[in-house]
Amino acid sequence: MQKISIYQVFTRLFGVKNIKPKLNGGLTDNGVGKMADFTNKALSEIKNLGITHIWYTGIIEHATCESYPDFNIKGQHPSVVKGKAGSPYAITDYFDVNPYLAKDVAGRMKEFELLVKRSHANGLKVIIDFVPNHVAREYHSDVFPEKDFGLNDNKQMNFSPANDFYYMDGELHIEEGMGTNIGHATIEKYTEIPAKATGNDQFTEFPTINDWYETVKLNYGVDYLDNKKQHFDPVPPLWDKMVAILRYWAAKNVDAFRCDMAEMVPVEFWNYAIGAIKSEFPDIMFIAEVYNPNLYDSYINQGGFDYLYDKVGLYDTLRNIIQYDAPAHAITESWQSLNGIDAKMLRFLENHDEHRFASKEFGNNPFNALPAMVLSATMHKGPIMIYFGQELGEPAIGESGYSGDDGKTTIFDFYHVPEYQKWFNGGKFTLDKLSEDQIKLREFYSNLLNLSISNEAISEGEFYDLMWVNNFEGGPDTSKIYAFLRYTIHEVLLVVVNFDMMNAHDFKLRIPNHAIELMKINSNKYFQASDLLNTDNALRFNMGVAIEFGIHISLNPSIGCIYRLEEIS
Repeated sequence: MQKISIYQVFTRLFGVKNIKPKLNGGLTDNGVGKMADFTNKALSEIKNLGITHIWYTGIIEHATCESYPDFNIKGQHPSVVKGKAGSPYAITDYFDVNPYLAKDVAGRMKEFELLVKRSHANGLKVIIDFVPNHVAREYHSDVFPEKDFGLNDNKQMNFSPANDFYYMDGELHIEEGMGTNIGHATIEKYTEIPAKATGNDQFTEFPTINDWYETVKLNYGVDYLDNKKQHFDPVPPLWDKMVAILRYWAAKNVDAFRCDMAEMVPVEFWNYAIGAIKSEFPDIMFIAEVYNPNLYDSYINQGGFDYLYDKVGLYDTLRNIIQYDAPAHAITESWQSLNGIDAKMLRFLENHDEHRFASKEFGNNPFNALPAMVLSATMHKGPIMIYFGQELGEPAIGESGYSGDDGKTTIFDFYHVPEYQKWFNGGKFTLDKLSEDQIKLREFYSNLLNLSISNEAISEGEFYDLMWVNNFEGGPDTSKIYAFLRYTIHEVLLVVVNFDMMNAHDFKLRIPNHAIELMKINSNKYFQASDLLNTDNALRFNMGVAIEFGIHISLNPSIGCIYRLEEIS
C-alpha cells in the first residue's frame, strides 16, 4: 500500500495576486483566491512535489461579512464573525461552497465539481473538511432550507435528545470587542433568544472572547448538564442529518474527510456515520482531529477512523526538541505510547492551527525543519502532511487583520501568503521568483516526499528503534541524534537525524544482532550505504563490526540522512 502524503492548502489564499493587501481589508480591497486558480499546471506541480492527496481547506460555505444579495446569500452579523473573511469552521450551509471562491457565483458548485475532476485527472485525491461539532450562529442553508437545524427544536428545554441544539434560559450576551469591526457607525445588535450553547462546550449565555463564540454546539444526544448522560436509543435526529451531509459530498467524488474536533462528538456517532458512508463508498477515508490519547483506540477501533492527528505525540515531542532543547531520545517514548497504532497516525510539522516552522514563534530558519521532516515522513507507515508554503519557508510575518502577528497564516482574513505568491507567480507556478535557498528547500521536500511514497521500506516496511543499544562511550549524543531502521525482505534503510542546529556530530552507531536477525541479513558481510537524500554522503562497513563497535557516522547540523544498505558481493 502506497504511503499517503497530504498537501493542505487554504483555498481562499492560494491564488491571491495582490502583493500589497490592506490590513483588515475586505474582499474588494485585497482580493481572494478562486477554485479556478487550481489549474492543471498548479495541480501537476503539487503532484510532482510528492503528493497523493490535496486537502482543500475552507470549501464549505461559512460565516463571513461578505454578502451576495443578487444570489440571496446573506453575510453574517459582524458580532458573530471572526474576521471579514470569516472562520472556515463556522459553517453556514453544509450543502454549499463559499461563493467568493467561485468566478461565477451562480455556478459555484459546478466549479467545485470541476476542481475535483481536475484534481483526479492530475493524480490527486481530494480531502475536504467535515465540521460536525458546531455550526455558525446564523446557520441557514440556501440550498436546502428545509434541512436547517433546529426547525423542530423545543427551545424551552435546555436539553432534549430530539433537539439539534442546546438552549440556555436567557438571551445571548456578546461582549464589546468581540466579532469584526466593519467600519459602520451604527449596526443593529445581534440577538439570540434563547441563547444556544457555544461550540467549545460553553453552556452559558455569556461566552467570552476566548471562546468559539461565533459557533453553536450541536446536540448528538449527550446531556452535558446531567453528567454527560447519553441518549442514543433511539438514534437522535441529528445523526441522520449529519450522515446525509457526508453522503452529499461523497457523491460529489470527494475522497476523504478531515473531521474537525472529532473527539468532541461521541464515538458512537462515528461508528454509525462512518459505517453508513463506507457501506456506500468503501474507498472513502476519514481523518480525525483528536488530541486526547486516551481516545485513540476507541476512535480507530470503534469509531472507524482511518487516521488520527499525531499532534500531542510526535509533533509536540519534535517541537520540544527543536524549540525547548528536549532530548531526541524522547521520540522513543512518543512512539511507544501509541501501543502499536503508529500506522494510523498522521504526522506533520505545520497546519492551519499551528505556527509556521519558519516563524519566530517556532524554528526561525526553515532548514532547521529538515531532521524533523525526515523523521516524520519515514518513521512509520502512516500519512505525512505539509501545509502550503512550508516547502518555501513561509514565515507568516506581520498582522493581517483579525489575526495578529502570531506566526500563523491567517484563516480569518482576506490576505496573502507572500513567499507562496512567488511560486504562484501570477498563475505560472515556476521557480523564477524564488531565492536559491527556496529552490533548495523545495527540492528537499520534493525528494523526501517522493521517496516516502515510492519506497517500499518506508511505505510498507517494519520499524526498529536503534536508540536502546546506542548509549555507550563514543556513541551518538542521544540528546541530539536519533536513529532507526525501516526494512522489508527486499530493502533495508538506516535513518539518522541530527537535531543540533549549530554543531556537526561524529560518532559510532551500533546495529544490534537482534535487528540483524529480524531483517535476515548476513552479519559477516560488507555493506555500502548510499544516502538517498544527500548524494555526496555514503558509508561502507562490515556488519559484524557494526554490531560490536558501531558504524562511523558524521552528520552536519540540522540534517536527516536516509541510507540504503546494500550487501557488497
